[in-house]
Amino acid sequence: MKITSYYPVVMTRDVVGTAAFYSAHFAFVPLFSSDWYVHLQARDDASVNLAVLDGAHQTVPEAARGQVAGLILNFEVEDPDAAYDDLRAAGLPMLVPLRDEPFGQRHFITADPNGVLIDVIKPIPPSAEFAAQYEALSLPVDQ
Repeated sequence: MKITSYYPVVMTRDVVGTAAFYSAHFAFVPLFSSDWYVHLQARDDASVNLAVLDGAHQTVPEAARGQVAGLILNFEVEDPDAAYDDLRAAGLPMLVPLRDEPFGQRHFITADPNGVLIDVIKPIPPSAEFAAQYEALSLPVDQ
């Protein structure tokens, strides 16, 4: 199997509100909009996509209908400090404050209106302990 695209789909009861949240705070624009499904694409990168789906829609298998659980969306960004300031000023909850992690991330965690966790990340050089766990070509370096 050759995968030609990949994007997460957030199931929700509030399709319009959830799509508006990602448009307002993460610079997504709708490519397709209906009352039960919205396909979003990052304004500046066509390869970054996210969809929002009414979790009760008939296309969702009956056993799986409802809201999403156990999901974290990771958004890698150029400037997590600016993103933190912007999203905090917009009133989003800051569940994990902006900080550097020894495993190689500067990040913070917020949430969307459905409780989906959003981890906003910039890879940074890890501590020596964690650097040893990376494959050589995957080791984050200062940018």
